[in-house]
Amino acid sequence: MDKLTEILVDALKLALAEPGEQRLFKSGKLPGLFAGKTGLNAEAAARALRDGLLEVVRTEAKGKTTAEWVRITPRAMEFLHQQESPVQALKDLRTILQTNQEAIPLWLSEMQHQLQSLGHHLAEEAQRWTHRLDALGEQVEAALRRAEAAGPQLPNGMAAETPWAVDALAYLDHRRTGGAAKDCPLPELFAALRDRHTDLSLNAFHEGLRRLHDRHALQLLPFTGSPSEMTEPEYALLDGPNLFYFVSR
Repeated sequence: MDKLTEILVDALKLALAEPGEQRLFKSGKLPGLFAGKTGLNAEAAARALRDGLLEVVRTEAKGKTTAEWVRITPRAMEFLHQQESPVQALKDLRTILQTNQEAIPLWLSEMQHQLQSLGHHLAEEAQRWTHRLDALGEQVEAALRRAEAAGPQLPNGMAAETPWAVDALAYLDHRRTGGAAKDCPLPELFAALRDRHTDLSLNAFHEGLRRLHDRHALQLLPFTGSPSEMTEPEYALLDGPNLFYFVSR
């Protein structure tokens, strides 16, 4: 990962950890997603806005200085997942294991030349490490196959009843692996699904959530504060005495 992308990923993780609007740039003691308005930080911030990973929700003028307040978008979840995919991490580990296995004969030859008296001992140690690396390599291969084959699982019949359910579960999984510390608000999940399911209505979204919740594919969670504190109350799901506003895997 290049330095600019590293700065961008760190900023998006910071935005994900603290839901709601945040300052785009740090200013003095005031926190911000990016450390400054120059150099790589400025380039990373511009890329985040240009690629739709962050969106400006308001600006604040103070004298000749204008501060931008932004919030993370659903597109940023997919970007973080692509940058830090568990499958990619396992593939990188497999490459390291293969490289080390290929380097063992050369390493062993050099050590035996320098320390002939310890050659036998070193050969035994190298053999033991080779067996360990082989065993670990097999475990990594098996984990890769499971990770690449596994996808969001739905109860029988749910895919036909709720065609957007797989995308909903995948989004929640990407959000979790991206480092989100809190449960997903319903407005955020609905916005993410509408990118692929443009005809999805709010009523169909609520009915599908109820089915997924009843079949234990996901969990609906209530809004614990006062209803007047909701920023987008139209997305809340009223189910008997419960007022659901969040969802988790």
